[in-house]
Amino acid sequence: MVITAPLPSPRDEKQSVDTADSGWRRAGLWLWPFVLTFGLTCYGLTDSLLGRDELVTWDMVNRDTGQILATLRNVDAVHGTYYLLMHLWVGLFGDSVISLRLPTALAVAGAASVTGLIGDRLFGYRAGILAGILFAVVPAVSRYGQEARSYALVVFAVCLATLLLLRALDRPRSPWRWAAYSLTLAVVGLLHLIALSVVLAHLCLLVPQARRNRSLWWKSALALLAVAVCVTPVVLLGSAQVQRQLYWVPKPDGWALTSLMRDVFASAPCAGALITLALLARSPRRPALLMCGAWALLPVALVWCASQGRVSYFRHVYVLFTLPAWALLAGAGLAALARSRRATAVLVVALAVLTLSDQKEMRKPFEHDVPVPVDYKAAADLVRRGHQPGDAVVYDRENTWKLDGGVQYYLPRGLGMRDVFLAKAPVAINDLYTVQCSVPVRCLRGERRIWLLSQGTDFPFGAINPAQANALQSRYELFKSTPVTGMTVSLLVLKNEGGVRGR
Repeated sequence: MVITAPLPSPRDEKQSVDTADSGWRRAGLWLWPFVLTFGLTCYGLTDSLLGRDELVTWDMVNRDTGQILATLRNVDAVHGTYYLLMHLWVGLFGDSVISLRLPTALAVAGAASVTGLIGDRLFGYRAGILAGILFAVVPAVSRYGQEARSYALVVFAVCLATLLLLRALDRPRSPWRWAAYSLTLAVVGLLHLIALSVVLAHLCLLVPQARRNRSLWWKSALALLAVAVCVTPVVLLGSAQVQRQLYWVPKPDGWALTSLMRDVFASAPCAGALITLALLARSPRRPALLMCGAWALLPVALVWCASQGRVSYFRHVYVLFTLPAWALLAGAGLAALARSRRATAVLVVALAVLTLSDQKEMRKPFEHDVPVPVDYKAAADLVRRGHQPGDAVVYDRENTWKLDGGVQYYLPRGLGMRDVFLAKAPVAINDLYTVQCSVPVRCLRGERRIWLLSQGTDFPFGAINPAQANALQSRYELFKSTPVTGMTVSLLVLKNEGGVRGR
């Protein structure tokens, strides 16, 4: 068969004939990847405690819309769209761990389905369904499908934008298809600006077609211009906030690319297996291979180059949206390598077994707070069991991010305790950080008991701000101290009150 069109047709002719008489089989192209990915992701969905970034999500989505918008003017504007969407979700379904993480589980399952549909159009039915299945077994898919952050939604939006581009190129005269592509691409940028680098991959499809149909130049330019207008406010706010938010990310060297690829897959064996299969991908349609290759590699290269300047953006979560491209190429490679169903099944099972230990790792209790695990739930249980009316609390805000938010999430909502050294809560100043008492001793109000929650297992007064420690030690004595993973829960009582006030 001679292929003259540079753009892939919707599906291989022979495979199209094989599947046309089976509606159920066609549905299986997107259904099986969805079910497999959703099932794997939901397994152990609540096993890991909320991580620090997830606690930021919880904090933000429980503010009202006006407060969220006001905060975005100061910090985290690049995640604003996700916070607003989650604010609506939490308003309907609450803020339990399942509720906070379910949207991302649905997002990666949707991404698996769309990956299958894209693979069908680019490489044929068999390669498409294999791409969806291979995407499902990548440990990073479960890991970030179980995290209440925007990255899984970014992956889904990038996949959907790519599929809609293919549909627009099927019928380039349809303004609705171009509008759908432009709108979805705008959502990609509003969820995460770096993900817009997928446009470079899209050009691998657009340019060959535009050479044959000149109208595609202005149609695609108009679509991208609309996207640019939509994301400009986020670009301006994000550029003003980037130094504050990413000051801690190190500048990468050449070897960092190797570790990045391992982290993108959350598994070195999985990365090696899928990249090997990707190298075996074959297709008579060069634009399909070029597009997937550009999608897999160019965003990583751009982030590395951009990170050589004043600010580093070199974080693997920022390029997770390249995973579907690797799955597409690996699906095509596996389809070419294993001709029989039995051989294909054996290879897929072998890959699943190969990644089993990493899948277990993704569900450990403190996986979302690696490398500094903190057991907020155990600390909250200790406070809950020992709480008495009138108790106050002091959180260590010097040494760890969101220790206060983590314990507060797992405490009963009706358990009121005055935060002794809190001068202004983040919501009051439209920020993510607190303002603490400038003169700690003046903030003591004579509560008989104060819970002190500090990072580490050292002497608790030595772990907090020295001025706060001096103020507490001047009036309180340590009654008991209990270590949990990553932190210490201590109960202080007023001097001369003795142990009778403790429990």
